[in-house]
Amino acid sequence: MSLVEKRSVTIRGHRTSYSLEKPFYDDLLAISAARDMTLAALVAEVDTQRPREANLSSALRLFVLEQAKRGVRQT
Repeated sequence: MSLVEKRSVTIRGHRTSYSLEKPFYDDLLAISAARDMTLAALVAEVDTQRPREANLSSALRLFVLEQAKRGVRQT
C-alpha cells in the first residue's frame, strides 16, 4: 500500500486530482465536517486561494497544517 493516495475531484466543472498521505486526508475530512461542507467544496475553496504556481496537493497539505496550527481540528 502506498503512503500517498491519489484522489479525484471536480472543481468548477473541471475534473482534477490530488495526492495526499492518509493523515492529511483524514484531517481534511474532519475540517470539512467541522465546517459542515462537502470535501469537494473545501478542496475547491483551497484551490481558489492557492497561488497559481502551487500545485493542489501542496496547497491542501499547507492548508491542513495551517488549520492544525490554529487548533481548528478537535480530536
